[in-house]
Amino acid sequence: MNLYEMLRNYSNTDYYGFHMPGHKRNENLTNCDLPYSIDITEIEGFDDLHHADGILKEAENKAAILYHAQETSFLVNGSTVGILSAVMGCTLRGDKILISRNCHKSVYHAIYMNGLKPVYVYPRFYEEEELNGPVEASDVEELLCQNPGIRAVVITSPTYDGVVSDVKAIADVTHRKNIPLIVDEAHGAHFGFHSYFPQNSNVYGADIVIHSLHKTLPSLTQTALIHMNGSLADRKKIKGYLHMLQTSSPSYVLMAGMDVCMDLISKRGSEIFETYTVMLEKMRNSLKELKILRLAETESYDKSKLVISVKGTGISGRQFYEKLLNQYHLQLEMAAGSYVLAMTSVGDTQEGMSRLTSALKEMDFLLDKKMTEFEPKAGEQGKSKVNFSLPKLRKIYTSAEVDDLLNHSSGSKVISLQWQNAEGWISTEYAYVYPPGTPLVVPGEEISREAAELICKYEALGFSVEGPERKGRIEVLANG
Repeated sequence: MNLYEMLRNYSNTDYYGFHMPGHKRNENLTNCDLPYSIDITEIEGFDDLHHADGILKEAENKAAILYHAQETSFLVNGSTVGILSAVMGCTLRGDKILISRNCHKSVYHAIYMNGLKPVYVYPRFYEEEELNGPVEASDVEELLCQNPGIRAVVITSPTYDGVVSDVKAIADVTHRKNIPLIVDEAHGAHFGFHSYFPQNSNVYGADIVIHSLHKTLPSLTQTALIHMNGSLADRKKIKGYLHMLQTSSPSYVLMAGMDVCMDLISKRGSEIFETYTVMLEKMRNSLKELKILRLAETESYDKSKLVISVKGTGISGRQFYEKLLNQYHLQLEMAAGSYVLAMTSVGDTQEGMSRLTSALKEMDFLLDKKMTEFEPKAGEQGKSKVNFSLPKLRKIYTSAEVDDLLNHSSGSKVISLQWQNAEGWISTEYAYVYPPGTPLVVPGEEISREAAELICKYEALGFSVEGPERKGRIEVLANG
């Protein structure tokens, strides 16, 4: 019996709850179809996520077996809490940490929280596709040799756009130096369940792997897993941070969703992934026939992601995104400067894939006929992400040191500058485009001309640069 079945059976009994939550499993009270009947708290017989030794522990063990991990914990605060706990659990305050510069903002937040000193490894950049590529094992090895004392390494694989790094090679490098490797594999929760996709990073030797179930598998938003392997990462410490950073009232609805998802993969995974990958491969082959549009592919990538390039067509990724949304009622994941991203999963249907294929072919035909009237309506914007090669920035202070300067130094004040005047100043704010949430500027970094010009360009094109308090400006150290 999985957790959902146990909750459903309990909801049909005559037990009356004098406990949280306040809706008391009364589905009629609000007259809506939210799952009140299975939404409970830690009552007798239903275990406790923070001290699991019953049905929740069984569910976590089931997930560990599926993902070939030594130990797995449920996350109800998304992959973010897993990343925060992994980074802080593998480091001491003030340590050095090596991270890929295209890491999610949650990695930078962990660096701030633990006062860490980051060393950046920059991913390869594919000029033709205008995509950030993989992190190279040779670059990781070189930086570890140049920077003794690094306590942990963090990479993102696959990236938001689906680019995969050689995790095995990187793990071999870090393990030779007895350093744990943390892999943010949030977008790869489907890895390892069919030969069409790469194996997951547990198999390739990563010490900590984080998966967002909700991104690519049939699970509720906010559900994720953290896997722990080997002895290089301090599992006890990581779990201690999970206890501190996760809610003390974990949702049984979310946990039931995770358990059902794992049950589905365990019992019917081969069947549903076979159906899905056959549909997906047929679609990809059909899209390779496009004449003007192009299905972008890199050397090692996640084929579930459809990156459609509009480079050279005379229209932008945003215009293309808006056309798919407004004319064809197809809601893609996001728009970039020269491409759009469509995410697929085992939840897709043949009807949905056929609609997208037909729309892309029709638009390709129109572009081929020079019919390029694709201007979006005023005020309409999709989620946007800029294509950029991450600017090289000089780190002057850590984020925590900037915070200390502002809070404890009478001589350190902040001024606000327009981006075009910010070159050479030390930032006290983040600046990033979301999604995917990779910071272009981090507190403590000296703002380069390249970074300032990029952000000016992006804002002029209408992209939303998040992080700064004021649009078009960045706060910097006045005496920096």
